[in-house]
Amino acid sequence: MIIDKLFNSVKEKGHVCVGLDTSLDYIPDWFKKRYVSLEDLIFEFNKVIIDTTLDISACYKVQIAYYEAHGINGVKAYKKTLEYLRSKNSIIIADIKRGDIADTAKMYARAHFEGDFESDFITINPYMGLDSIEPYLPYIENKNKGIFTLVRTSNKGAEDIQYIIDKNGKRVFSIVAEKINGISEKYIGKSGYSSIGAVVGCTHIDEGRELRERCEKMFFLIPGYGAQGGTAKDVAILLKNGNGGIVNSSRGILLAYKKYENGESDFGKYARQEVLKMKEDILNAVQI
Repeated sequence: MIIDKLFNSVKEKGHVCVGLDTSLDYIPDWFKKRYVSLEDLIFEFNKVIIDTTLDISACYKVQIAYYEAHGINGVKAYKKTLEYLRSKNSIIIADIKRGDIADTAKMYARAHFEGDFESDFITINPYMGLDSIEPYLPYIENKNKGIFTLVRTSNKGAEDIQYIIDKNGKRVFSIVAEKINGISEKYIGKSGYSSIGAVVGCTHIDEGRELRERCEKMFFLIPGYGAQGGTAKDVAILLKNGNGGIVNSSRGILLAYKKYENGESDFGKYARQEVLKMKEDILNAVQI
C-alpha cells in the first residue's frame, strides 16, 4: 500500500515534506533570465530543488494553485514536475483540497489519480460531508492511492468553524476526525497506518495530542512548522514512535537562500541545508 511506502520513506529519509508552492517571486532573477518559457522556468526551478533534496526528503507536496494561476503554461509546469518526481520514484502529494460530491468528485479523482496529473496522495476537504470522500475510495482500494483529509488546520481562521461546539460538547474538528478515522480503519497497511490520513496543524498542542491519541492509525500531514509558529516539539506530539507523520515546509525551503549574502547564486544548496536543518530539528525533538 502507498502508505507503507510513505512510512518507510520517513523511516529512511526523515519527516520533511518539501512543498513545491513555486511562486515566480521565489525564483532568483538570474535564473529567470535563462528561460523564455514560463513553463520551463518553473519546472527547471523545481527540478533544482528536487535534485538537491531528493535523498533527504520523505516526499513532495505540489500545491496546484501556484500553477493554475499561470494558465495553461503553469499547468504544463505542474504536469512536468509530477512526471519528474515519478521518474525519481518519489512520493507525490497533490495539494488540491477538493471537496465536492458524486460525479464531480469522481472526475476530480480521475483527474488526479490517473493521466497527466497522476499523484500518490491528494488532499481532500471533507467538510461538505462524508459523501465527498466516497468517490476516492475505489482508488485507495484498487489503485494504491491515498488521501489526506483536512481535520484541524493550522490557519487562524480554523477557529471560525472547526472550533464550533455541538450539543454534546464536541468541537467540529473532533467530530470530523472521529468520522474519518472510522473510514480509515478499512485501509490499514503493514505499517499499521491507513492510506486515509489527516491534515493536522502543529500550532495547537492540546488539540494535536487529542487527535494523535484518538486517530492512532492515521498518518498526519503536518503544516504550521516554522513560519506559522509551530516548533519541532509541537511536531513530536503528533508523531508516534518517531513516525506517523510528515512535516511540510514550502517557503522556508524554497526561499532559504535569502538568508545568505549572494545565496541566490546557489539556491539549491541552501534549500538542501534548510531540509537538513529541519530534519535534524525534528529528529532531536522526537528523541527527547
